[in-house]
Amino acid sequence: MRYLRLGPPGHERPILSSGGTLYDLSAVTPDIDAAFLASGGFTGDPLSLPPANVDSSRIGAPIARPGAVLCIGQNYAAHARESGAEPPEEPILFYKAPNTVIGPEDDVLLPPGSTRTDWEVELGVVIGRTARYLASPEQAREHIAGFVVSNDISEREYQLERSGGQWSKGKSCETFNPLGPWLVTPDEVGEPLRLRSWVNGEPRQDSTTADMIFDVGHLIWHLSQFTVLEPGDLINTGTPEGVALSGRFPYLKAGDVVEVEIEGLGRQRSVVTK
Repeated sequence: MRYLRLGPPGHERPILSSGGTLYDLSAVTPDIDAAFLASGGFTGDPLSLPPANVDSSRIGAPIARPGAVLCIGQNYAAHARESGAEPPEEPILFYKAPNTVIGPEDDVLLPPGSTRTDWEVELGVVIGRTARYLASPEQAREHIAGFVVSNDISEREYQLERSGGQWSKGKSCETFNPLGPWLVTPDEVGEPLRLRSWVNGEPRQDSTTADMIFDVGHLIWHLSQFTVLEPGDLINTGTPEGVALSGRFPYLKAGDVVEVEIEGLGRQRSVVTK
C-alpha cells in the first residue's frame, strides 16, 4: 500500500494508492499522522473510498510533521571511508528538527552565506508502533509503518566546524529534509534497495542498502534501548558514498537541481534557492 499527501503546505489531503488508482482518505483520517499510523493505517476495501481529486500541483511530504527525526551517521561502509572515518562500532545518532521536513518537489533554501550545503539520499523508515527496549532486531521490524525516500540535506561547515561537538546545527536548517513522494508499506518493499542521486543531471550516488553497516531492524532495536520511538517518527538510516563532502564534487549553489531516488519508493526533484 502507498500513501501520498497532496495540497499546499498545512492543507495536504491524505491519499491512498491501490491498484494504480488514487483514493481520497479524508473521510477515514484527517492526515497521514501518528494516530492513523498507530491504528495500522487503512485496512478496508479501497473501492469503498472516493477517487482522489488530483488537481493539486504540489506533493507534500507523505507523513504529517513527525514528532522526531532521528538520523544515523556514517552507516554505509564506503561513505565512512570517503568521510575519512573508520566504520562505527555502533550506530551514530543525531537529530534534525522536525520542521525541516518538506515535500519531495519543494525548493531547498540555502542558509545565508552557506558555501558547503550537501545532498544525501537516504532510506527513511517511519515508525508505526511505539518501540521501547525491544528484545531483538527481528521484533523491531514489527514496528515499521513504511519506507520513504529522504534527502538529509547538510551544511558541512555548520556540521563539522561550528558544531560544538555534535552535528545537528548542520542538519536542521529550514527545508533540509525533502521527503517522499510515497510512504510505502513494508509488504511492498524488498531489499536490497538501490539508492541514487544526481545534481543538474550528473550522477552522484549509486549504491544499495547492502552496503549498510547496521540494517533497519538493528537500528530500530538499538535506538529503542535509548529513546522511545513513537508512531510517525522518522529515522534517516544513512547515506551512501558520493556526496560533496568527499571532495569529488562541488557543493550546492542557487539554481542547482538535486534529484534523489530509491527503487520502488519514488524520486524527488528539488531546486536549490537562496
